[in-house]
Amino acid sequence: MTTNNPFLSQREAACPDWLLDMAQKAATPRVAIARAGAPLPMEAARDATQANIMEPVFTGERALIEAEAEKLGWDISQFQLIEAEGEQESGMAAAMACGEGRADVMMKGQLHSDTFMRAALARDAGLRTGNRLVHIFHITHPDGGKSITISDAAVNVSPNIETRKDATREVVNLLQTLGTDRPKIAFLSATESVLPAVPSSVEADELATWAKAEISGADFSGPLALDLILSPAAVATKKMTADPVAGQADAIIVPDIVSGNSLFKSLVYLTGGCAAGIVMGAKVPVLLTSRADPPAARMASCCLAAIVNAAHRNS
Repeated sequence: MTTNNPFLSQREAACPDWLLDMAQKAATPRVAIARAGAPLPMEAARDATQANIMEPVFTGERALIEAEAEKLGWDISQFQLIEAEGEQESGMAAAMACGEGRADVMMKGQLHSDTFMRAALARDAGLRTGNRLVHIFHITHPDGGKSITISDAAVNVSPNIETRKDATREVVNLLQTLGTDRPKIAFLSATESVLPAVPSSVEADELATWAKAEISGADFSGPLALDLILSPAAVATKKMTADPVAGQADAIIVPDIVSGNSLFKSLVYLTGGCAAGIVMGAKVPVLLTSRADPPAARMASCCLAAIVNAAHRNS
């Protein structure tokens, strides 16, 4: 007999209307879907295309792609299809399409994440910019209200200080692109005190000091434990109300993939949050979707890609 875990939310994730509206007002990006011939990537592509936030460029086995489209009753004859066999060839086909300017966004389909990311990083693909690739989750609650952004929960396992500096810049840029005038960025640790026995607290202090000096138009604080990042009540109890970020953070820079991945999944599974994910730092936005992503998260990720692509074009 299976019983529901009482901590798991029964709420269904929802792509926020404001994010979809913002994406629909942006130029529709051409999205190269690496190995598209499977139900989940084809459903996501159809939904995003019908919402006018994607023009798909399919890569992979033609027979599989056309068969999935037929199951959906979707006529894809007007869209480009680049034939490729297997994961590696399909991933490279999508990366090359983006690198050569034939597509604006690279999206993961039915292939392993490591194969997909190797294609994105391949020198021949032309997507490298010299910046580190960092993954960002922008998470919204089904009831609306303040979102929370997390980096890096999916790509960098043990990001060094320089990688987290790049992540901080990318998070600030993303939030400003989404309309947050002065983002509030917290550097996560297990304590608000700088303790040599807790390396993440020392590094958070270093990062906060650096960010205040190097990045304008945003507020930074660290180290902060999660209660002081999210809870105004905890901030008041610990008498930290003068801190410009504590209790009202827009984003969290995490020390490693375990804390980031655990935090993002907690917000998704325990609150019903919708996690839109995007990889920044390449020539084009990269969508590293997961088989576990619900349709709302896939749609929200496509929205982010459309918005970021438009911002890059206008910069």
